[in-house]
Amino acid sequence: MIKVSGLSKRYGTHLAVKDASFHISKGEVVGFLGPNGAGKSTIMNILTGYLSLTQGSVEIDGYNIMSDPELAKKRIGYLPEIPPLYLDMTVREYLYFIYNLKKVRFPKKAHIDEIIKLVRITEVSERLIKNLSKGFRQRVGIAAALVGNPDVLILDEPTVGLDPKQIIEIRDLITKLGKNHTIILSSHILSEVQAVCKRVIIINRGHIIADDTAENLSKNLSDDHSLVARIIGREDDVIAVLNSVKDVKSVSCLGELETGSRDYHIEPSEGCDIRAEVSKRLAERGKVILSLRSNELTLEQIFLRLTGEDDMRRYFEAPVNKTEESDVAEDAAASDDNEDKEEI
Repeated sequence: MIKVSGLSKRYGTHLAVKDASFHISKGEVVGFLGPNGAGKSTIMNILTGYLSLTQGSVEIDGYNIMSDPELAKKRIGYLPEIPPLYLDMTVREYLYFIYNLKKVRFPKKAHIDEIIKLVRITEVSERLIKNLSKGFRQRVGIAAALVGNPDVLILDEPTVGLDPKQIIEIRDLITKLGKNHTIILSSHILSEVQAVCKRVIIINRGHIIADDTAENLSKNLSDDHSLVARIIGREDDVIAVLNSVKDVKSVSCLGELETGSRDYHIEPSEGCDIRAEVSKRLAERGKVILSLRSNELTLEQIFLRLTGEDDMRRYFEAPVNKTEESDVAEDAAASDDNEDKEEI
């Protein structure tokens, strides 16, 4: 659905994106992560056709964004970090305006009514946008992106500035939309990305430094693959049950951290996932598991490790030459300014 090959973008002497390549299949929900100034917004603006590219190619459903911009853009719905809403219009008037702007051919009222219902803004559809809360404005922005029923949705920080209840509502909406659309989601809330996205792409200083599922990144980068279980039962009985599970390498008790239960550190054999068998065996022996967690890295820890100065370069495909080192220095000095440029 989306194919990016050798993408580079230069602002004057600053190389904001450097030889980025990735492919996103139809129906995937992909998290797009990176620090401020990393080049995320530049790539998303190029994908939407808002910015030109310096080098490489971008295809949306087989259509090149530069040579076939109209056909490519028809397949994209875009929600920027700050939705470009006309505050003196009602919600319905604004969506009709977007409908006409996109030259949509679906029956107008039925199409807009369907979108309004989908994003749950029926109750405010006749109100002026300037009188809506930020959460409802974000929903209106998503509704505008859905006009024309595009195959691809690109969402830049869709929950920024929202309260916890609104974040959950928008997250649920994105999950629902992911059943029928290919979605690229950029967010600084990494727990949100992990909850919604099956795959993450991490960019730092213009380079793509990781592209995989969060689970695979965690397994590949973690040194500790052990489990910690909180279990009710006599210590010697529990240890005996755990040691009877195939591929359990060692078990040790960490003590009573909650009244009536003990925590156990369980070390599996290399490459083995023992969670299901541990749960099954304990249940068969009448032992109650209160919690079971992995010591592998979280998405937040993965992000910090991969975007750290000491760890970043070993994930580049080619060594950094002197010219690239100069670019990296420019990036560090100009990251905040260039992030602003990307979002203009």
